[in-house]
Amino acid sequence: MKALQLATAALAVAFAPALALAAAPNDAQIAAIVLTANQVDIEAGDYAQAHASADDVKAFARQMVTDHTAVNKSATDLAGKLHLTPEDNPSAQSLKKGGDDNVAHLKTLSGAAFDRAYVDHEVAYHEAVLKALDSTLIPSAGNADLKALMVKVRPAFVAHLDHAKMLQARLDK
Repeated sequence: MKALQLATAALAVAFAPALALAAAPNDAQIAAIVLTANQVDIEAGDYAQAHASADDVKAFARQMVTDHTAVNKSATDLAGKLHLTPEDNPSAQSLKKGGDDNVAHLKTLSGAAFDRAYVDHEVAYHEAVLKALDSTLIPSAGNADLKALMVKVRPAFVAHLDHAKMLQARLDK
């Protein structure tokens, strides 16, 4: 059981460096990273809603889809308003690959093992996203509205992390 949790955490951490950029990203790159990071969680949540065994894990997955879809709508609307075209970049590409790898891993699991792997990944992923928001994305944003959007949604990411940790503790029992 612990080996599975370590493997899942390693998978999540393996693509976390995508969020720790070497150079400060520009606003178009930040937009692509934000959209991709949310889409990754939407796709994992969609899969988890259909395949989790525990009702509270399914409910958490549903919340991830709802909340991250709303953030992506806000980010897309803001990008349109600013005439800002998200710019693909290695960080966004790495996030996408990590998300695809995570869902592929989840597809090999079922039952309690699936629930643990999904929740463990959500903990590691939200920790990585919060670190990137605080250390790179928010400080690097040149546009005040883009920065304000990230600051506004940050508490939701904290709440997601707290919820995932609560589920993780329950699943460990």
